[in-house]
Amino acid sequence: MTAGVDTSFDYHSDTPPGKDPDAYSPTLRRHHQLLWSKELPSGARFDLAPEPRSYLAHRSPLGVFRLSSDAITTRLRKRASRVVRDLPDHELPEWGGYTAGSALVFPGIKIGRKQTINGARGFNRTIADRFDLTLECIRRHYLREEPNPLADVLHRYADFFALFEDFSGYVDFFLLQDLVEEDGKTIRFFHRFEDFRTPAVPKTADEYLQYLRLSNDFITSRNRRIDAQP
Repeated sequence: MTAGVDTSFDYHSDTPPGKDPDAYSPTLRRHHQLLWSKELPSGARFDLAPEPRSYLAHRSPLGVFRLSSDAITTRLRKRASRVVRDLPDHELPEWGGYTAGSALVFPGIKIGRKQTINGARGFNRTIADRFDLTLECIRRHYLREEPNPLADVLHRYADFFALFEDFSGYVDFFLLQDLVEEDGKTIRFFHRFEDFRTPAVPKTADEYLQYLRLSNDFITSRNRRIDAQP
């Protein structure tokens, strides 16, 4: 496994009760620092370190980037509550906890008092906090494709995405290959997708169970990919 990163570790286990692991798990912060302090596609180093009033920060001639942590998979239990309430617990795929495969960093400082990426993707009903849909928006940001429900917020943080040069660079840097087809440009969606015209939240039990299975498969695959890193 990547030195110092245990992909079986559940970040809730070292988080105070009732608190958010993205803010309060010291292990999650250390794992982010270990995983993402590395070379960018340009060859420049992207070293991260804790700073006062910043979760993790990078400072270099490239600029100053203050990052926050966020889970990139959601079980949609509240948003799909009408479906979930009719499903017996034994039918739901087992949840492995909040592990490294489900964690990512994003720019964490508001610009012009507007939403961050984390806030926007959770607030936007077209995205519903789903990372597969967020990644499609990021792909479209790099290619300047429309429609893009997150176009405004991604443009506000364009300097961050420029660090990775293109969509492939972003995917490879953050070990997201298991959410992209072999063509490098088609997202492996967790739920049927038709150019943001389809509902982001599954409407039937079968759709919801399929969503959970595909989401869990991604977490498992990404954890394996993290483990394989030198």
